[in-house]
Amino acid sequence: MEYSNRMVGTVSRGVRAPIIREGDNLADIVVDCVLKASESANFPILDKDVIAVTEAVVARAQGNYASVNDIAADVKEKFGDETVGILFPILSRNRFAICLKGIAMGCKKVVLMLSYPSDEVGNHLIDMDVLDEKGVNPWSDVLTEEKYRELFGYEKHVFTGVDYIEYYKNLIQEAGAEVEIIFANNPKAILSYTKNVLTCDIHTRQRTKRILRENGAQNVYSLDDIMTKSINGSGYNDAYGLLGSNRATEDSVKLFPINCEEVVEAIHTSIKEKTGKNVEVMIYGDGAFKDPVGKIWELADPVVAPAYTKGLEGTPNELKLKYLADNDFADLSGEALQEAIKNSIHEKDEKAASLKGTNATLGTTPRRITDLLGSLADLTSGSGDKGTPIIYIQGYFDNFTD
Repeated sequence: MEYSNRMVGTVSRGVRAPIIREGDNLADIVVDCVLKASESANFPILDKDVIAVTEAVVARAQGNYASVNDIAADVKEKFGDETVGILFPILSRNRFAICLKGIAMGCKKVVLMLSYPSDEVGNHLIDMDVLDEKGVNPWSDVLTEEKYRELFGYEKHVFTGVDYIEYYKNLIQEAGAEVEIIFANNPKAILSYTKNVLTCDIHTRQRTKRILRENGAQNVYSLDDIMTKSINGSGYNDAYGLLGSNRATEDSVKLFPINCEEVVEAIHTSIKEKTGKNVEVMIYGDGAFKDPVGKIWELADPVVAPAYTKGLEGTPNELKLKYLADNDFADLSGEALQEAIKNSIHEKDEKAASLKGTNATLGTTPRRITDLLGSLADLTSGSGDKGTPIIYIQGYFDNFTD
């Protein structure tokens, strides 16, 4: 394949790998798979290429798992026999159900407070138009389960076909705890029921904890406070606890991986030794994007990339070609237009100054490079049976002048 002819820009490839098991040397496997893919697909390893490895295989190689009994023990240690308010969980059999099972096993009574009309990542219980029709204000109205059913009935999730209210209620009861369900969006609403709270929101958790403490809550934790240390030999995550976990079995979860910096550095060093090239490496989880139809916001992990090499720091510093063509160089065309745009890019690169706030960046994407690359990697690998937990990205840092 000829790479000197710049008719090709960014290329994202899924790289197949064997099934990863606990104890596997993941760095060696990743490097071996990338080099074999390079040979079989006839592409070179180049400086500033990017190797992205899904967090799932990192955690699996580490054996970073916890059982519902481990979760229950940690919850009971933190809350004792108090009634526990569980706030703002996402509606997910994969992401939260097993966590909830373990949490409920550690409690005598649970007050489950669900946000509505949707959870934090966009899974809807009901449609906004239905709220308007019923005259319900989700920012102020607190609904009991009985009132909610009276107003909205028994709606099932459009994609999964699950009535999450009934599903979570049964799960808590089967775990041996009493349960009461309410619906509210103001964290303070739970304090009428209990002063002991486990808030399960992801990206708003620090604000939720602050509001609860400022308004009289006594015992406040979030999911990143649960399973931060090993319980009876279990896995753990000292930074994120249960955040970023997934169902492994009916009685265990795979936690978000730990010590990810060691993994990316080992891969980076090995590739450099074997190819002489300076390849960037990152671990990625959920991408950060929203489904315009289902309204689901993908990012259920606490971060897109828990670890990455230094070359992936920062945000893109790019010119908008469309803006330059329509404004600065509107009187040019053909080769003259191309040369003018290339000169602008060269000048930008030579100055190495931030373009933030300038008109020439209008329409560019002001997001972190790791979030953009993680989203690209997540979409490339998919979430099913592609068998490509490694993504090899080329040309991402190229521009129109290369």
